[in-house]
Amino acid sequence: MKLGRKASEKLRKAIILSILLIGAIIYVLPFAWLLRSSFMTTSQIFKVPIQWIPKPFRWQNYPEALTAMPFMKYLFNTLFILTLVEAGTILTASMAAFSFSRLKWPGRDFFFFLILTSLMIPYAVTLIPTFLLWRKLGFVNTYVPLILPSWFGGGAFNVFLLRQFFLTIPYEFDEAAYLDGASPWHVLWKVIIPLSKPALITVAIFTFLGVWGDLLGPIVYLHDAEKYTLAVGLTVFRSAYATRWNLLMAASTVMVIPPIVLYFLGQRFFVKGIALTGLKQ
Repeated sequence: MKLGRKASEKLRKAIILSILLIGAIIYVLPFAWLLRSSFMTTSQIFKVPIQWIPKPFRWQNYPEALTAMPFMKYLFNTLFILTLVEAGTILTASMAAFSFSRLKWPGRDFFFFLILTSLMIPYAVTLIPTFLLWRKLGFVNTYVPLILPSWFGGGAFNVFLLRQFFLTIPYEFDEAAYLDGASPWHVLWKVIIPLSKPALITVAIFTFLGVWGDLLGPIVYLHDAEKYTLAVGLTVFRSAYATRWNLLMAASTVMVIPPIVLYFLGQRFFVKGIALTGLKQ
């Protein structure tokens, strides 16, 4: 009987590991294709049968890719937008989430539900009226449309994520701070924020990924090539007649590395922030 249980347990673990292994291969395969293609010529990339190991390695793809476009200029533009968006998102999303989770005011739950409904509206539906609004205000071909919205709430999803995490923090901490004469502002920054690092890091990671890989926003609002971001800069390798696939793969590999490094550095906080969200005391 015990042997039968042990055998079934081993079989169950073997099946689970096999499924996880297959899933890992499926997710890693595109990155492996990207990486091997970045060291090949265009003809080698599409060679049949598939050649997984470059022969020879074409290391010059990387310097050629980074000099084919003003890489440092685009990197500076991207980091400039990213820094301001991260600051605005974390600041205003924290304030909104604190209001919806720790303060009591008339209509609080109704307005929170109203904010959540905006998650069901596709971005493409609001793209044209939003663009017309920014054009009317005279901010097209500036970074304002890409930065300013993050300073007005930080996004519905981020507010939801932080609110649910804030609800896991005992209210006794707030009450103790209020008894010591603290204001809601001090409770937020002295009590709630220090206890919410996993959730804040999770929001920061999501925001980074959204800004770093954003292609549609800069294409719609930025017309001057000097203001392009890295995501838009990748389009220089594509033309109406041909695509320089090897250089595109090399530049794409450089762009993929920072998000991967960021995820592994913040993985522990990321998993904890997601796991605790939604729990209540």
